Amino acid sequence: MWDKIKAIAFDLDGTLIDSVPDLTVATQEALAELGLKSCSEAQVRTWVGNGAEMLMRRAMSHALGTDVEQTALDTAMPIFMHHYQENLEKHSALYSDVHQVLQTLFDAGFKLAVVTNKPYRFTMPLLKAFGINDFFSLVLGGDTLAKMKPDPLPLQHLLHEWQLEKTELLMVGDSKNDILAAKAAGIASIGLTYGYNYGEDIGLSGPDAVCGQFSEILNWVKPTK
Repeated sequence: MWDKIKAIAFDLDGTLIDSVPDLTVATQEALAELGLKSCSEAQVRTWVGNGAEMLMRRAMSHALGTDVEQTALDTAMPIFMHHYQENLEKHSALYSDVHQVLQTLFDAGFKLAVVTNKPYRFTMPLLKAFGINDFFSLVLGGDTLAKMKPDPLPLQHLLHEWQLEKTELLMVGDSKNDILAAKAAGIASIGLTYGYNYGEDIGLSGPDAVCGQFSEILNWVKPTK
């Protein structure tokens, strides 16, 4: 257990919300509009985690069987964004115990943030749709700052904004990008096994703790109130 933790940063996709069903429909509809071969939900689960553009790049590369030219990707992105906007919140679901655990941490006085690579314009509607937006005093999307995870900049931003020591901030996520960002920022991390990590064991990224369920976080940062 970490006794000095005062603030916790959470990833969104694959950590708080299973958003792949929405992303899959949006990707499939975008590919169809572009006249490209479709994909499966299982494939999308291995493609998410590096932002919307990388998701579409991977989907198009799979459909074409070759790397995608940037000009083609630039044309495809508005199409994908439109379909994702249309499908946002329709098929996604909050993971088990997320609301209860966030409520517990919030009531105990922990400062909570979302640090995601998802564009901010999609992040806030999702948080509101599932009734968890009020738990977070800071929300950083993949386009909020100049760099996103695995770069440490978003976590460094939190440390600066909240005037925290590195020992006082914890990163919780399901992807190696979350763990790499935490390591680069010099803070502790918890890796979740149930999310999206490109088919890899999250433990291979070397988080300080591994949890199979969201509720297990409370074993590491027990509320004192």
